[in-house]
Amino acid sequence: MADSMRADAVAAPDPAQDAAMEAALDRAAASCLHRGAQLTELRRQVLRLVLQARQPIGAYALLDQLRGARRGAAPPTVYRALDFLLAQGLIHKVERLNAFIGCDETGHGHAHGEDHPHQFLICGECGATAEICDSDTSAAVAAAAARQGFVPRRTTVEVEGLCARCVGAPG
Repeated sequence: MADSMRADAVAAPDPAQDAAMEAALDRAAASCLHRGAQLTELRRQVLRLVLQARQPIGAYALLDQLRGARRGAAPPTVYRALDFLLAQGLIHKVERLNAFIGCDETGHGHAHGEDHPHQFLICGECGATAEICDSDTSAAVAAAAARQGFVPRRTTVEVEGLCARCVGAPG
């Protein structure tokens, strides 16, 4: 699984998708500005790398890629950018993988920056990860927590299994 966090886990940009990527980055910048924050060029670069990744990507893989454009980039540079992007709701951390994935703003009906419960389906074979926002799952977790007298602040559920492609792959 660690191999899935390598720097080569990022897709080369497709010219047809470049406009969509720029639009997503512009929406992210506008979302930050609306909350009084700024998506600096460095933060934008890190967000672009996370969004381009085919699967969750680790901080050091991001650093390796960032060094192509910013020779002096160091781990604190990437971690500060990631902390900002997390705080702005632009990315999520997949704890199980110690890696980051872009928030699928179109897939769950929540705008960037809106805190929302989310679940991740993580393929243990190929590393593919899908973000879902299932209200029934969130309600079940909240109810179970309430029965214990616990008040959750944030809920993230990570489910490891096999994606549809790996289930159907000949073994």
